[in-house]
Amino acid sequence: MASSDVSRLLLDAEWLAHRYDPQQDAFQYRHVPRSQHRSVPFLTDEYLGEEPAPIVVGSSDASALAPPTAPIHFIFHSAYCASTMLLRALDVPGSAMGLSEPVIINDLVGWQRRGADPGRHGSLLDGVLRQLARPFAPGEAVVVKPSNVFNGLAMGTMSLLPQSRAVLLYSPLPEFLLSVARKGLWCRLWTRELLEGMLQDGLVDLGFEPSDFFRQSDLQVAAVGWLAQQALFGQLASKFGPGRIASLDSETLTRSPSATVAKAARHLRLPEASYDDHPAFLRNSKSGSDFAAGERQDDQKRAYQAHGEEIAMVVTWTSAVAKQAGVTTTLPYPLR
Repeated sequence: MASSDVSRLLLDAEWLAHRYDPQQDAFQYRHVPRSQHRSVPFLTDEYLGEEPAPIVVGSSDASALAPPTAPIHFIFHSAYCASTMLLRALDVPGSAMGLSEPVIINDLVGWQRRGADPGRHGSLLDGVLRQLARPFAPGEAVVVKPSNVFNGLAMGTMSLLPQSRAVLLYSPLPEFLLSVARKGLWCRLWTRELLEGMLQDGLVDLGFEPSDFFRQSDLQVAAVGWLAQQALFGQLASKFGPGRIASLDSETLTRSPSATVAKAARHLRLPEASYDDHPAFLRNSKSGSDFAAGERQDDQKRAYQAHGEEIAMVVTWTSAVAKQAGVTTTLPYPLR
């Protein structure tokens, strides 16, 4: 591909940097217009559809020809906390464009876990973040909500981008466990997969031996993963402080969405916009269906009726683990 053609592609942020192939040391791009971003919950092939003929550009060529970047900020989250709703609500033309869980940064997580050279990996992380920071329109910022498998790279990301800010979004533990319980077997398996990855990344320091996890229930494993992420978020807050970090819990967000999103936008220093009656507050962020009045509360009530006794026991157990490990279950610097 001629350098002039690469330059034109890179000037158009609708050409999403979708995958990174370490064997070819190349980025794969696919065309994703703004309207398509809004129609899918995540920027994955499952939702976008397979791309049989991506545009392939070597990472060195992409770095050499990359255009200026927009301000880029982040929503780091611990799952089941209305993170997609928050991102969608911040996505307002003229203010910010939201990128929901782009796969290319998951590729970097996988590459690191397979033993990537740390120096080369850090360089590629910087290059990928610059690709995602290409502006969709003049004056707009970019807000990225990574998958939570990326949380282990959040510290490096914030260090690479000293002008970036982040919202640390989480569900209180009882609500998180309610979500896991009501979503059933696939979700219980996912929490084990998440913990496996966090153990591989060296992010679990709670006093357990590896064999201990085999003797824990599904909800205990889910709680360990949640607590390890809270510990990581606490470290992020301590390192970067309230000038760059704000924490937010899902119940505050869903109780007062418009006001809370406006506060998040101010923290991220996004261009001024109105968030009243944003469509994101009216639709299920995953299915796209309209919310029924009280739907979320009814789902939680049914889940608690079925699993409340186990959840209460696990919450008590987790509190003891947190106290022994010195981990706070409520994050500092709440969004104001």
